[in-house]
Amino acid sequence: MLIRLIVLSAYLAASVFAQAPDEATKQTAPIPNPASIDKTADPCVDFYQYACGGWLAANTIPSDRGSWGTGEKLMEENRLVLREILERASQPDNSRSKVDQEIGDYYRACMDEDGVNLRGYDPIKPELSRISGLTDKRAVGDEIARLHRQGNQVFFELSSETDPKDADRTIGAASEGGLGLPDRDFYLNGDERTMQVRKAYVEHVKKMLQLIGESVESAASDANAVLSFETLLAKSSLDRVSRRDPEKTHHSLAVSELVKTCSAVPWMSYFESVGAPKMETLDVDYPEFFRGLNAAIESASAADLKAYLRWHLVHSAASVLSQPFVDEDFAFYSRTLNGVRELRVRWKRCVDSTDSALGDALGRKYVDGTFGTEGKQRTLNMVHKIEAEMKQNLAGLDWMTPATQKAALTKLEAITNRIGYPDKWRDYSSVRIVRDDFAGDWLRASEFEVQRDLRKIGKPVDRTEWPFSTPTVNAGYEPTENSINFPAGILQPPLYSNASDDAANYGAGGAIIGHELTHGFDDEGRKYDAQGNIRDWWTKKDADEFQVRAKCLIDEYSKFEAVPAVQVNGELTLGENIADLGGLRLAFLAFMDALQGKEETAVNGYTPEQRFFLSYGQAWCQLQRPEMTRMRVRTDPHAPPRYRTNGVLENMPEFQRAFSCGAGKQMVAAPACRVW
Repeated sequence: MLIRLIVLSAYLAASVFAQAPDEATKQTAPIPNPASIDKTADPCVDFYQYACGGWLAANTIPSDRGSWGTGEKLMEENRLVLREILERASQPDNSRSKVDQEIGDYYRACMDEDGVNLRGYDPIKPELSRISGLTDKRAVGDEIARLHRQGNQVFFELSSETDPKDADRTIGAASEGGLGLPDRDFYLNGDERTMQVRKAYVEHVKKMLQLIGESVESAASDANAVLSFETLLAKSSLDRVSRRDPEKTHHSLAVSELVKTCSAVPWMSYFESVGAPKMETLDVDYPEFFRGLNAAIESASAADLKAYLRWHLVHSAASVLSQPFVDEDFAFYSRTLNGVRELRVRWKRCVDSTDSALGDALGRKYVDGTFGTEGKQRTLNMVHKIEAEMKQNLAGLDWMTPATQKAALTKLEAITNRIGYPDKWRDYSSVRIVRDDFAGDWLRASEFEVQRDLRKIGKPVDRTEWPFSTPTVNAGYEPTENSINFPAGILQPPLYSNASDDAANYGAGGAIIGHELTHGFDDEGRKYDAQGNIRDWWTKKDADEFQVRAKCLIDEYSKFEAVPAVQVNGELTLGENIADLGGLRLAFLAFMDALQGKEETAVNGYTPEQRFFLSYGQAWCQLQRPEMTRMRVRTDPHAPPRYRTNGVLENMPEFQRAFSCGAGKQMVAAPACRVW
């Protein structure tokens, strides 16, 4: 299934959380934390500086990170828990469970650095030889299926997904892909920074090809051929803002039409070789891409196409090969693109690799020690309170007509809540895991996942399946299933704790819940109905009213400067900004209800309302390298943390009352934006 998640915070997946680097093993400080506050700042002028200024001054970005913030520290603490699990599971013992054997031997194989280095690039030599032996373009086309079976999505991507017009059915989906740079604009933009990145990319490809035995001259020529071919694919790709519109990325196409659109790919033999079941139609995200792919393949020489395949093979496998490959991959993708100074230590990379390859097996062990029934029930209670506020909010909207209002309430009632961990764990027993074959384990796990995904085509949608592993520090809304997902990994201190008071839990954890709930009604989510089908359930009047309110946020965020001379993209970040604003407002209303009948006492001089907003602001405390910020402004649908804080709060009268912010202050938007 092609998972289209609208996640809480993409930055969490690419970086790590609060405290100084040498404190990484200590438990995350609770929020709101008085030591993080900058009392020289005016909360009505720059609340982010007020809430986080002390923290920003006291912290530095670790050398192996592109950023460092509250959420990242939680990821680091989760890694320590996972490392302990894996170290214990990796000890040879005949009494180990099957799950312990799987995760323990995979981790041990990854940690065998000497063995990995000894093999060099031997694990991919057979496939490199196969590519070198391809005689013509038809043979190149047949190679696509082999690489796709291994999880290497060259040229394009094939997967399963929920049918956008029939959300109970799983169908095949062909999507644009095949690029080595993070986004099409890296190939097409002409600014100096982008041209420097392209130049560095060509140099990186050249060095990687040299590592597999190509001469300097051959590698240089092949690297330029790779850039030229990928640029043709980029020119045919949809821009990132347009890709947020499901009406632009779902096109039902008969297989016979796909064959006509892109005859350069031998589709019938491809489907059979890759392991896809028989299909009459499939969802093609952007047919124009496949026309461009066809033209690109036809215009390229067989030698250039083989160079492209060699590059993507070595690029895909770099993390499981010897140190020169790891170092060169790091040099471009981490240092050049994100400003990271130092490679992450091996045990951390091996924990992440195990979680990626065998996530449900590792998650089963993780959840036993981190997330009890009390945490699940208390979180669920908070979800229900926030859903009740959303229901009341929808029922009271003065700009929405009764017909659309009724459909919105129906969708809200149908939302499924997934808290903590799945009811059914994935079975990896068919994957052969060997404790001295890291590359082989990684490849077999990748092949298992590809086949597991493709086998779902033509079957009913499995609504018990989770989109990410249990230890993940993130959350998501799945529009095709109309579900919100909160894995145990994110329901940990400081974002959520059974020991924290309601101000902290609602301000940090409650805002996450409200955020994901609101995604069901943002500019993308609103185009799906209660069952998860793409369907227009809005009257024209209501859709127009929505657009007016959305434009207010687009204009507001487009004025924010991420780094000097680089603005936030208000259109790209619209869905997340709607969710941030709506989610925090819902969490605040639910918090106010929770306070009913309780004595409102000040803590550290702050009222409950002030602690709520401080908890929200401090959840976003983060330092970020400028290289990473520049890249994420282009590729990340989330605004930078400073504006995920200030951009929301300047539109909230509840915040302004809590901190006595009068008209004319910077944290008082006039007019204020509000969608939900």
